[in-house]
Amino acid sequence: MSKPREADLYAPVKKFLEAQGYAVKGEVGAVDVMAVRGKEPPVLVELKLGFSLTLFHQGIDRLSVTDLVYVAVPEKTGRAAQKAMKDNVKLARRVGLGVLAVRLRDGHVTAMADPGGYVPRKQPKTAKRLLKAYDRLKGDPNEGGSTRHGIVTGYRQDALLCARFLAVHGPSAGAKVKDWAEVPAATKIMAADHYGWFERVSRGVYGLTPAGRQGLADWGDV
Repeated sequence: MSKPREADLYAPVKKFLEAQGYAVKGEVGAVDVMAVRGKEPPVLVELKLGFSLTLFHQGIDRLSVTDLVYVAVPEKTGRAAQKAMKDNVKLARRVGLGVLAVRLRDGHVTAMADPGGYVPRKQPKTAKRLLKAYDRLKGDPNEGGSTRHGIVTGYRQDALLCARFLAVHGPSAGAKVKDWAEVPAATKIMAADHYGWFERVSRGVYGLTPAGRQGLADWGDV
């Protein structure tokens, strides 16, 4: 099979637009495809063999002529290609462009997105989770990026507070660590022991392991 050319996209796109009542012409000025239907605003289409920053720049430039601008690219198979298409369609919507996917083997065209203003669907659960994570972080430990250990989470900070309390006071009840170290989830954190820092000494009482003391030394800059 010969290597596809941008020109191979033209006939399928023209047929797709003509089926909707448009009169279509190619290479009109600097525009790859131009379609007109009565007195409606024209539809402009940029043809490319793949998404690129240049393609998005061209499409955005065409928006100064009409709001109805599409970019057309070949449809590709495979999980990576489908993910790339999804991501690029999302970007196209953000900037007001439509996307046409052309299946070169039979000329089938799918409108993946239509032009127009994009209003992202809000995700209140994600926003709530982010706000909770923001409130849990003490100070700004990740200023300028991650620390020498990696990204510091609020959970890590709470675990360090528990470890420091145990290092000073010795094995203690979870309720005491909660109140004195001001870590509401102290008992849960020590019981889960994700970092290997804590050990259960007796019912509801936890102590610090050698790994916990090393953790305090390693994370002392946080």
